[in-house]
Amino acid sequence: MKIVVLDGYTLNPGDLSWEGLEALGEVALYDRTDEKDIVARVGDAEYVFVNKTPMKRETLQQLGNLKFIGVLATGYNVVDVDAAKEFGIAVTNIPTYGTTAVAQYVFALLLEICHHVGEHGNTVKQGEWSRSADFCYWHYPLIELAGKTMGIIGMGRIGKNAAKIANAFGMKVVAYDEYQDSSIVSDQLQYVELDRLFAEADVISLHCPLFEGTKGIINKSNIGKMKDGVLIINTSRGPLIVEEDLAEALKSGKVGGAAVDVLSQEPPGMENPLVKAPNTIITPHIAWAPKESRKRLMDIAVANLEKYLQGTPVNVVNA
Repeated sequence: MKIVVLDGYTLNPGDLSWEGLEALGEVALYDRTDEKDIVARVGDAEYVFVNKTPMKRETLQQLGNLKFIGVLATGYNVVDVDAAKEFGIAVTNIPTYGTTAVAQYVFALLLEICHHVGEHGNTVKQGEWSRSADFCYWHYPLIELAGKTMGIIGMGRIGKNAAKIANAFGMKVVAYDEYQDSSIVSDQLQYVELDRLFAEADVISLHCPLFEGTKGIINKSNIGKMKDGVLIINTSRGPLIVEEDLAEALKSGKVGGAAVDVLSQEPPGMENPLVKAPNTIITPHIAWAPKESRKRLMDIAVANLEKYLQGTPVNVVNA
């Protein structure tokens, strides 16, 4: 049995093992694969794993033996799932591996906005504290989170975890989601309409999927409904934000700061308006990437193929 991994490097740059897959069959591993090389590399294999390598209809048409595509991520838009279903190819994803890691990362970003720990630490190593006439200094406003309101758009697993952490910091949470879980409502967490969230939140964190209705949800009009100086965090999907509108709001000071781990194009061009926007932190899509999280992803990916081979498939997105 031949298994092909077309772009395994981001999941496993060398600190994990592929032995789980290797126990199931002969594995051909590729760090990255150009679209033009997909058909040649897959060949007559029946089982393929991809992360961001696109599996389009015209590609799938040429892979007559293919039975299974395992997406090494939660999002599966890299695969034409309708075409895969038409050709009898099961497509699986990894739905829950990064919940705690991403929620933790939200607050890594938020705390960096609030304290600029890295930049202040660098000034010390550059000798600024040694030269200082005073016993302390700071180059940015320092922000205390207790008593402030976090608005969370999307209350799935990650949103709920972020809410728990916000409450632990002494923050009130206002949340928006079409599907409300009444069991989590409390004095410190309430569901509200979206316009009320925009009006009340000191910090807005995005945790919703990218659908037609959520694309560009952070735009000029909605930013106008927000508090002056609001902070915006995005660890979900880049196109949730109209980047030009956010950049303008950062320049004007309407938005006090933004921290994003995702952009509309990845990797971005340097012309992306957020790259040079003031008071902005951009990180290279790493919220999901702690080793513990990637190990869970690997284990679920192996289990997805095992269950498929046993005739009891799980996490199939095109059943």
